[in-house]
Amino acid sequence: MPSIKLIIEYDGTAYCGWQSQPNGLTIQEVLEGGLLKLLGEPVRLRSSGRTDAGVHARGMVAVFTTTRSLPAAAYSHGLNNLIPPDIAIQSAQEVPDSFNPRADARGKLYRYTILNSPVRSPLRRFTSWLIKEELNLAAMREAAGAFIGEHDFRAFQAANCAAKSTQRTITGLDITATPDGFISIDVRGTGFLRNMVRIMVGTLVAVGRGRMEPGIVVQLLAQGDRSCSGATAPPQGLCLVEVYY
Repeated sequence: MPSIKLIIEYDGTAYCGWQSQPNGLTIQEVLEGGLLKLLGEPVRLRSSGRTDAGVHARGMVAVFTTTRSLPAAAYSHGLNNLIPPDIAIQSAQEVPDSFNPRADARGKLYRYTILNSPVRSPLRRFTSWLIKEELNLAAMREAAGAFIGEHDFRAFQAANCAAKSTQRTITGLDITATPDGFISIDVRGTGFLRNMVRIMVGTLVAVGRGRMEPGIVVQLLAQGDRSCSGATAPPQGLCLVEVYY
């Protein structure tokens, strides 16, 4: 049976995250419904990870197997005609049966977007976090450097995180700003805990606001106390940009 790998882009605003669940509409549910119409048989998507409610993606990776054999265009153009406009298949290709989108991933890139402006942007309200007070980017960059490398990220995980280990490796963290007030925080790593990036961002914002000193990150990584780290940043600013293989 062919195994098909999909690269998926979506606006997560209207959804309760990626993974199917009984109490709300999800990206996985919508895509599996579209595939049922396309293929005439039920399939189960296996993804490179999960995104929470309101979080977006430009490069979510998922794979499924099917008894049907269709041209690759059917899984992109054809499926796109059967799903809502806030979800799109960017590409599709057949892969070996052994391909595992989660276990085979070498790393991921997440981008968190902040609008640092006294005036809100109606057009970007679902894709950025509005912070009206001016942030100290130099202090944020100083604090961000401590995240690089392998650390115990217990202080940066959600209370309901079920990960067996809290050791994670961050390979890059860049903070850039544009003249129109948008700040991008790009976080690259080999793996992430639940809400880890959003809590990292919340902590960096607290530093940028002057509510925490830049050295707090070193202390949090050493102490592992979630109650001392920053608030969890809102979901709408977060986007899964790419999964590396």
